[in-house]
Amino acid sequence: MVFAHDTEVALTGAAALVNTAVEDPDPLLDEASYLDFVRGWEWSGPVVGSAAEREAVRAIRPEIRALWTDDEPALVARVNDLLRRESALPQLVKHGDWDWHLHATPPDAPLASRWIVEVAMAMVDVVRAGELRRLRTCAADDCDGVLVDLSRNRSKRYCDLGCGNRLAVAAYRARLTSDSGDDLER
Repeated sequence: MVFAHDTEVALTGAAALVNTAVEDPDPLLDEASYLDFVRGWEWSGPVVGSAAEREAVRAIRPEIRALWTDDEPALVARVNDLLRRESALPQLVKHGDWDWHLHATPPDAPLASRWIVEVAMAMVDVVRAGELRRLRTCAADDCDGVLVDLSRNRSKRYCDLGCGNRLAVAAYRARLTSDSGDDLER
């Protein structure tokens, strides 16, 4: 494991949240799909699903996406600004099936605040570990998704929106077409 469990969950949750912006339709617009998405990340504290909460969560996506594109000094400045803005106060907590881990907001803080602080705290770990290269954009030419490469050999190239599968199928079909053309020439 490269990072602590809560850091990995915060990073993959951040990538998933950013990637909702490139999904069509946006799963954060509809209350039911929003609640499914958010509850899948096991957030502690209130999740209400109101239009205001959904809009606040949608509004943090560009801030989180910027963390994937910043160089280290800009990332550090952005993370520090986020932590100051949200008045983050790290504390150890234990809840549900989770063992001791860090939270830096009160449990009743708005979800968007809790989410962006969790991401900022995870980025602290990424910077301290010297692992910024694990944060990438999808290698598919037609995708703007982001990814967190938690593989041992740092080989993940595609986001979790199906790009790797889609490109593998396209390559397979291209080989089939090419092979059948070769058979015709013989």
